[in-house]
Amino acid sequence: MGRAEDDEPPPKRVKVSSRKVGDLSKSTLLTDPVSCSLNDLMARPLVCQGDDEVVGAKGVVKKVEFVRIIAEALYSLGYNKAGARLEEESGIPLQSAVVKLFMQQILDGKWDESVATLHKIGLMGEKIVKLASFEILEQKFFELLDGKNVMDALKTLRTELGPLCINNDRVRELSLCILAPSQQVLAGMSGQDVVRPKSRTKLLEELQKLLPPTVIIREQRLVHLVEQALDLQLDACRFHNSLVGEMSLLTDHQCGRDQIPSRTLQILQDHSDEVWFLQFSHDGKYLASSAADCLVIIWEVKLDDLFCVKHRFSGHQKPVSYISWSPDDHQLLTCGVEEVVRRWDVESGECIHIYEKNGLGLISCGWAPDGNRILCGVTDKSISMWDLEGKELECRKGHRTIRISDLGITSDGKHVVSVCKDNMILLFGWESKAEKVILEDQTITSFVLSTDNKYLLVSLWNQEIHLWDIEGTAKLISKYNGHKRSRFVVRSCFGGLNQAFIASGSEDSQVYIWHISSGELVETLAGHSGTVNCVSWNPADPHMLASASDDHTIRIWGLNQVKMKHNDTVSNGVHYCNGGT
Repeated sequence: MGRAEDDEPPPKRVKVSSRKVGDLSKSTLLTDPVSCSLNDLMARPLVCQGDDEVVGAKGVVKKVEFVRIIAEALYSLGYNKAGARLEEESGIPLQSAVVKLFMQQILDGKWDESVATLHKIGLMGEKIVKLASFEILEQKFFELLDGKNVMDALKTLRTELGPLCINNDRVRELSLCILAPSQQVLAGMSGQDVVRPKSRTKLLEELQKLLPPTVIIREQRLVHLVEQALDLQLDACRFHNSLVGEMSLLTDHQCGRDQIPSRTLQILQDHSDEVWFLQFSHDGKYLASSAADCLVIIWEVKLDDLFCVKHRFSGHQKPVSYISWSPDDHQLLTCGVEEVVRRWDVESGECIHIYEKNGLGLISCGWAPDGNRILCGVTDKSISMWDLEGKELECRKGHRTIRISDLGITSDGKHVVSVCKDNMILLFGWESKAEKVILEDQTITSFVLSTDNKYLLVSLWNQEIHLWDIEGTAKLISKYNGHKRSRFVVRSCFGGLNQAFIASGSEDSQVYIWHISSGELVETLAGHSGTVNCVSWNPADPHMLASASDDHTIRIWGLNQVKMKHNDTVSNGVHYCNGGT
């Protein structure tokens, strides 16, 4: 967009912009502000055209506010003449005269006058006035100190800043600048950084954030509102699953159903029994699967999005019910049903270590974020922590887990999530010992923690999936239903772009996908011939989803418009893999 050059000062505008703020007299002169009486300039709500007048079909947009925001946008874009013309023609000033005077006084360094003018501005509480006065007087203090006027700076500190009783700690920090001027404290921070006073433009920007928007409109407010509207459109779009290149302001955003993976791209058939669990690596380059055949398979995702077998891990004596990738994806933990946990090297395929407890079985496993420790749920309802060499570092007893092979560990390592009773999830701090409980009214069959640690997805016996916000006090925020579950453990997952979707297996042989915000069921994927036990969405590719089934297969789902590359046996556009590359 072009930028208007404006040599003549508009008659009615004080321009303040982070890109072009300096001497207000060059772009927005006041009309002889010195001759105005401050009592006459007392700021009031702008009533030039009536506060109650609205625009728009819904009757919620106040005309005065709307015009002021447009004027601010014009000035921010450099269209000073257009902004001034809008103010003149509408009769609605962007800022009141007293606010313009105040802003000019800040830029001119007239600190005492600006504090006096600040008290004349209405629509502000006493606390805001004091906070703003503190900012102004602190700038005065620093400029005096920078000009070697130490005694005047000391007077400002003692007689003006101190009596405000706003920030005593900050006053003590400023006093250190008097004692050691060469070790000035950075504005707003503690430390020994040597700095000069911040610019007056920067001070004005900070004051704009502090003062109410009814007094000074936030810079680029219109742009912010437009960006907010675009974000809301994206959030409301039930099929949005692609990175946005360009969004037009001329039309509303809307994606089609073709953004959701719904076509079988490949069928993996190397397991000889029911496939119980699968999970993509964090980088999306590998898929690990486990089954009732006691086998774990590592699949590599090739550049053409076709999968081939990288390793087959054997050694478990019982079906493998749980898998956990290390934080760097170089190692893999696998857990047999009430058996042992094995740690594998993904590159070589070697079993590096076996973790076990005498007379007890392990039921779940997970990694500490540093990758140097692992945690396991034990059949005696405890949770144990080991180092990589198998030394047990700690064991938390007291009904910490039940025989459900799910274990969540937050990415900062501070909290562990487990099912401690049939209908209860426990979030406890491993170091802090703090505990938080989520209580459901149905038996819990599985759960999964979101990658940002903010949400917990809980699958229940009654064929519902609950989404919990676990930041602060745990809150149930959404429920999802439609899938079938009556006998088996059926797992769900977060997925898609920004984890905007939820997918779940089902006993009716289908995969169900919901939009996380609206709760709307957006897709059901048919193809399996047995219960779908587990699903996993590729974290690096929002268009790739994997599902594991009792029919002994894994299906890879992708977009409908993908043109298939067929290197082996192909039937109806589906690639079948039996261990070949």
